[in-house]
Amino acid sequence: MTTTAPAPSTPDPGPATSGSDRATATASSSTTARLRRFASDNGALLGLLVLCLALFIATPHFLTGPNLLNVGIQAAAIAVLAFGQTFVIVTAGIDLSVGSVAALSSMICCWMFVNTPLPGGIALVLGLAAGLLTGVVSGAAVAYGKLPAFIATLAMLSVARGLTLVISDGRPIDTPGAVSFLGGSLGPIPVPILVLIVAGVVCAFILNRTVMGRSMYAVGGNEEAARLAGLPVKRVLVTVYGLSGLYAALAGMLLAGRLNSANPQAASGYELDAIAAVVIGGASLAGGSGRASGTLVGALILAVIRNGLNILNVSSFWQQVVIGLVIAAAVGIDVLRHRRGS
Repeated sequence: MTTTAPAPSTPDPGPATSGSDRATATASSSTTARLRRFASDNGALLGLLVLCLALFIATPHFLTGPNLLNVGIQAAAIAVLAFGQTFVIVTAGIDLSVGSVAALSSMICCWMFVNTPLPGGIALVLGLAAGLLTGVVSGAAVAYGKLPAFIATLAMLSVARGLTLVISDGRPIDTPGAVSFLGGSLGPIPVPILVLIVAGVVCAFILNRTVMGRSMYAVGGNEEAARLAGLPVKRVLVTVYGLSGLYAALAGMLLAGRLNSANPQAASGYELDAIAAVVIGGASLAGGSGRASGTLVGALILAVIRNGLNILNVSSFWQQVVIGLVIAAAVGIDVLRHRRGS
C-alpha cells in the first residue's frame, strides 16, 4: 500500500504583507511628521521664498542684483532693531521705545560731533552708549520698579523722542564721517548689509551660546520657575532691555549714515516693524521662543513686500494697509500656535 506525500503547503503571505504595509504606513507617517515639523519651524522662510517667486513672476525687475542689494539695505535698520527686540520678546516682554531711542542716539552722536571737539569715532561710541543707557533705564523700571514693560517702554518712547527734539531744536544735524561710513559701501557690498550680518551673528551667539541667552529663554518660559531655580531674573531683564537699546542705537546710526544727517523724526513707527519682524520670524509674544535667523527672515519679508509694492507702483497708503494685515496675520498665527501648544 502506497501513501501519497502531502503537497507542500504555500506560506500564507498575509502576515508578511500586513507587516510590510504597517512599515510603509509608519515610514509615510514619519515623513509627513518631519515635513510638518519643517514647515512649522521654517514657515517664515517658506513664505519668503513664495513671496519672492510671486514677485519674480509679477515683474522681471525684482530678482536683479541691484534691487536685491536695495532690499538688503532697506531691511538693515529694521533687522538690527528687530534683533534687539528679539531679546526682549524671548523674555515675554516688549520694547516700544526702540524707534525713538534710535533717533535719540544718532542725534546725540551728531550733536556732540558738531558742538564739541570730539572726533567722530568717539561721538559714535557715545551715541551707542546713550542707547544702551536708555535701555538699562527701561529694564530697571521693569525689573526693579515692577512696571509693565508696555508702560515703561511707552514712557521711554515719549521721553526719548522729546529729548531728540530738544537737542536738535527740531532740525536735522549733519553726521560725522564715522557715521556716514555706515551708509556707504565696502567694494560692491553696502556697509548696512555687513552691519546687519554682524549684528545677527552676535544676536544668535548670545541667544544660543551663552548662559545669559539660555537664561533669557528660561525667564520667558516661566519667570517664577526661573527665579526659584536661582536665576538672576532682574539682572536678565535689565540686560535684555539694555541690549535692545544698544541695537536700537546702532540702527539709528545706520539710518543717519544713509541720510548723511540725524533727523529728529527718524525711525518713527519702526518699533512696530521690529515687533512684526520678530513675530513673523516665529517668536512667541508669550515668551520662551525666538531665533535670530527667524527675525532676519521676518525683516526681509517686510522689506520684500515694500520693495515689491514699490516696483508694482502700489500707493504708499495701500502699502501701510498691506503691512498692517501682515502684522495682524503674524500675531494671529502666534496666538493660534500658542493655544495649540497649550
